[in-house]
Amino acid sequence: MNQPAGYACLVLHAHLPYVRHPEHDEFLEEDWLFEAITECYVPLLMALERLEEEGVPHALTLNLSPTLVAMLGDGLLNERYLRHLGRQQGLVRAELAKSANDVARRELLEFHLRWFDDTARFISEQAGGLLGAFRRRRETGQLEIITCTATHGFLPLMSNDSARRAQLRVGVQAYTEVFGAAPRGIWLAECAYRPGFDDLIAEQGLDYFFVDTHGLINGTPQPVYGPYAPVGTPAGPAAFARDLETSQQVWSSEVGYPGDPWYREFYRDLGYDAPYETIAPFLHADGVRRSVGVKMHRVTGAVPLDQKQAYEPARAMERAREHAGHFHFHRVAQAKRLRAEMNRPPVIAAMYDAELFGHWWFEGPRFIEEFFRIAARYPDELRLVTASGALDAMPRIQRVQPAASSWGENGFNAVWLNGENAWFYRHQHHAESRMESMAARHPSASGPLRELLDAAARELLLAQSSDWAFIVHTGTTVPYALKRFRTHIDRFHSLADLVQAESLDAGAAAALLHRLADDAPLFPWLDYRVYR
Repeated sequence: MNQPAGYACLVLHAHLPYVRHPEHDEFLEEDWLFEAITECYVPLLMALERLEEEGVPHALTLNLSPTLVAMLGDGLLNERYLRHLGRQQGLVRAELAKSANDVARRELLEFHLRWFDDTARFISEQAGGLLGAFRRRRETGQLEIITCTATHGFLPLMSNDSARRAQLRVGVQAYTEVFGAAPRGIWLAECAYRPGFDDLIAEQGLDYFFVDTHGLINGTPQPVYGPYAPVGTPAGPAAFARDLETSQQVWSSEVGYPGDPWYREFYRDLGYDAPYETIAPFLHADGVRRSVGVKMHRVTGAVPLDQKQAYEPARAMERAREHAGHFHFHRVAQAKRLRAEMNRPPVIAAMYDAELFGHWWFEGPRFIEEFFRIAARYPDELRLVTASGALDAMPRIQRVQPAASSWGENGFNAVWLNGENAWFYRHQHHAESRMESMAARHPSASGPLRELLDAAARELLLAQSSDWAFIVHTGTTVPYALKRFRTHIDRFHSLADLVQAESLDAGAAAALLHRLADDAPLFPWLDYRVYR
């Protein structure tokens, strides 16, 4: 096969923090998962299924974080999701019953009902649920699924390599437990890297990871091809860099596609528009208004929410197709421009948060599907590849040590280490040191002692999630993030105190372990010796 002008490697990072609250019948933050399933994960899977059925070649690299995978496979959360989806269906049917004389409103409601009904039907048809669907798509070879640090832990701000190694090891094992094989690649939480991490990545048998653009172009030596070819790190694993041009084209506040006036408006929702007596039966038991996922308006333009015009689904989906063509045209032009300056086809790594496609940008999954359709017609201009496919197609790659970097505001660690959240780390570092010490002191624990140590490791991993520091910095659900961080640190020390007591209090240990196992049955196979 002839070499194309360039390779396009579309990489999506799908992650949500571990949120599971069996002690409450319903919990607002669990809706993060439910919204992402309906708006992002199912539409993406359905798009890939359509492409497969139609024989359209495609290639996508998708990171499913271990916490997200655990939630997708959780029976309780799946039951609650179906209840959530049933509420949405019930709400739309109730609104339809009142809209017989409003043709335009009725058509919009019918669009939402078809969407919810199709989602329910798709899920009901999946043997093994959504994880089974992802496994089957992976087996086609056109979807490469990779892993992430165990709980999206931010590696540079951990106190020692023992803690970092545990995040990596558990991330790899979590993948292997679900998909039956080891991953080739890993997404480092927040793309956070510093020199030396490649040694830890190599220890886990991983072939590649991703960094932000400046992490590679500021590497030593500077890469000959900039961010347009993967490089080999000193320890061996390859590093891919994010392409800024593709990021700007999709997400720029000035020229990005999601701001198009025909797309569905995210911030206006029937949960706030409908009369309270109408919406109340479909809210949580506390009766507080919230988004219900039925959005009847389009972006329109820079106008107040109350001046947004009615959404037109057919026109919006046509715009997604047009934007996919525009995106492909500019990727081909970019590839040809770069190819003229390189002795090989460039690799354009277009890296995004998966939840942006469908959740924030409702038409995003359709955009991806149409981009794949267009690219399949012109493989000699721009060939779609997974990250592994790009590595396998590359001639010998340059050896470069990437620079310390992350993505996010200012490109380094400021989002996760600042005046709002810096205090986290003295507690996290103390717990990391204590965990390392306990693992060294008990190299082969068994029975209740082993259970306590495993549970302590789990609580530490959960406390290390970068999501808590991120939420505190952005000021969204701050009380919840603070509570989660403090809860996991407190639980860790309660477990550690029992481990380090002169004599084990079997009754106290059993009671605490029972409560924690019910609250967070995460990584049931976890072995505390990942900290050795």
